[in-house]
Amino acid sequence: MLFNTVEAAATLTVGVDAFRNERKRTSSRPRVMNGLAIVGGNAIGEASVDFFIEDSFVGTFQNSLNGAVSVIMPDHFQATGDRYIPPGSAVAAIIRTAPTVSPLKIQVFGREL
Repeated sequence: MLFNTVEAAATLTVGVDAFRNERKRTSSRPRVMNGLAIVGGNAIGEASVDFFIEDSFVGTFQNSLNGAVSVIMPDHFQATGDRYIPPGSAVAAIIRTAPTVSPLKIQVFGREL
């Protein structure tokens, strides 16, 4: 896992970057992202998140388990394909549809090169 975050639904409003306080969203080393997991929220598919590497759009993903505080692998893994993250580039998770009650846990998977 490259990094993760857990944040309350009250602070994850539309347009907010869920990784804004995550120090590992950038790194001085090159990385490759190959998937992610999103759990939490009040219902499966309730929350959706747009992922970006700098200005490059990776995709829109939804929470795959409601009310959960832990990711179960491989059940909640959502593949992104190998996405290169250049040194110093930030990964962003912009909330498209906000969770209503429960917090979201978002994990980004991959490796450092």
